[in-house]
Amino acid sequence: MEKINITEKLRTFDKYWQSKLIGEFNSRPVKIIKLKGDFDWHHHKEEDEMLLVLKGQMSIEFQDDALVLGEGDLFIIPCNTPHKLVAAQEASILMIEPKATMNTESYHARKAVKVDDPSRPRQS
Repeated sequence: MEKINITEKLRTFDKYWQSKLIGEFNSRPVKIIKLKGDFDWHHHKEEDEMLLVLKGQMSIEFQDDALVLGEGDLFIIPCNTPHKLVAAQEASILMIEPKATMNTESYHARKAVKVDDPSRPRQS
């Protein structure tokens, strides 16, 4: 058993929109992501997506609406709901979703990279 300091993990990378694996919860990856700008419209065919805003502010755009989330806000996006994540300024989120989650109709591939992976070069 090992504690995880999310603040320290967030300091280990600067790249936006690339999830970093920090642990597992009931066989589901727990990831942190730094956001800035827009992520393409997408949906998840069979899985819900849970977002917890750790730092900053972001919005989730839906086809007919938008939801603004700030620090400490948690939202679960139901499966098969088209959405777009937007952060005008840098924001950080924690995400839990099944391992098999794939973005449908998205041009960006979100691939989790383990933060403590010694084979991965550190970003400064």
